Amino acid sequence: MGPEGDLVALRLSRGCRCFGAWAGDELLGYAWLSSGPEWIGEIDLEIRPGDREAYVWNCVTLPPHRRQGVFGAMVAGLAARARAEGLSRLWIGSIAIPAEKVIPRAGFTPVLHFSSEVLSGIRWLKVRSESGVDPGLLAAGRAALAVGGRPLRLDTWMKRAQPRRH
Repeated sequence: MGPEGDLVALRLSRGCRCFGAWAGDELLGYAWLSSGPEWIGEIDLEIRPGDREAYVWNCVTLPPHRRQGVFGAMVAGLAARARAEGLSRLWIGSIAIPAEKVIPRAGFTPVLHFSSEVLSGIRWLKVRSESGVDPGLLAAGRAALAVGGRPLRLDTWMKRAQPRRH
């Protein structure tokens, strides 16, 4: 896991699970699944999945295997496993254009869109809802990303960037 290898034991100790995509003995990619709170570094927010929900994060396809369908197969397989274990909803985010095209094909519905930039230590974040998203799903997404006990605002705002390794 490259520069994040030293975080594996910490992640496992707090209940995160890691799933791998393999071809024989060769690792093609991996993804993490958490049912507890997780920090989303790209937007400086914490996600708190609800009961019977989880968050899929840090999905990586190793460079020699990119653009070969590994990510889509891995996420679809992880979603099937989660359903079999009784999870009713998975949250996932993406900042990569190719991945964003695969996520809906794996059964995910776009809910929120984020634009995020850090300038001089200040995070500028723009949050908007997906056009036509089910209001109940939007409310659940905003609740999972609540700030200070209040559902995430659909707005543009700034705050001090909070880099974290997790």
